[in-house]
Amino acid sequence: MLTHLANLRVRGRLERHVPLAPMTSWRVGGPADWLFEPEDADDLAHLLASIPESVPRMVLGLGSNVLIRDGGVEGLVIHLTGTINQRLRLDSERVELGAGLACPQAARFCANEGLTGAEFLAGIPGTLGGALAMNAGAWGGEIWPLVEWAESIDGRGLRHVRTPAEYRIGYRSVRGCEGEFFLRVVLRLQPGDPSTAKARIQELLRERAEKQPLGLPSCGSVFRNPEGGHAAALIEQAGLKGLHRGGAEVSLKHANFITHDGSATAADIEWLMQEVQARVEARFNIRLVPEVRVIGRREGHP
Repeated sequence: MLTHLANLRVRGRLERHVPLAPMTSWRVGGPADWLFEPEDADDLAHLLASIPESVPRMVLGLGSNVLIRDGGVEGLVIHLTGTINQRLRLDSERVELGAGLACPQAARFCANEGLTGAEFLAGIPGTLGGALAMNAGAWGGEIWPLVEWAESIDGRGLRHVRTPAEYRIGYRSVRGCEGEFFLRVVLRLQPGDPSTAKARIQELLRERAEKQPLGLPSCGSVFRNPEGGHAAALIEQAGLKGLHRGGAEVSLKHANFITHDGSATAADIEWLMQEVQARVEARFNIRLVPEVRVIGRREGHP
């Protein structure tokens, strides 16, 4: 089904059997059947228009919110990190940012431009496209309240300008316009003092470093906070800090993180996720919902 990809003429990188583990923050998982790193949005639109909509495809940014299974990913993986990452000041309150731009870079750009309200993005270890797809947030801030409009692209390579009203936006959830993914976004912010905004970013990053195990591979927070509570507190109260399988472990520093020592497999991490869910549910009758997306084939399963 995908052999014709080898004959497509694109300007970006299009390769078969590319390892994905180095492209994820957990550093585990198998290869992509095909990987595409577009030169720009036009290159991406051309490829999508040239392949059947039946071809499985997923978008990968910094890989901080996904667990790639050990058997790899079927079909086409579109990798946006390092491309579609423009930064443009539009006027006194608005910026246009590419979906492949890392959230911390976006936060620093806005601060340097003297625009405030996006400092919390410095604590989100993913791209803006991923943040938009899940309504990512940190320290009480979420991205969608800042959005004036976003441009998306569908499976046929057609682009759409969407407003927030076209989506159903909730806590770590964005629904509507399925089958599309984001290319760029315009954020509306508040004018302010650049030095104050930059100092706030540094303060938030210091707080993050104190509370989170940043020195080991992880995906950030594994589970959403349940209504009226905190996933980390439930996991800790269930006695699950330090629970391990293979080289993977429920972090002793932050219970909603699963880290590993470099020897873990994706299967080890997925087992821990399921075990944490089961034990917390048995103890508190609360089913934790993962923030992380588990994608791909298990080892040995085509």
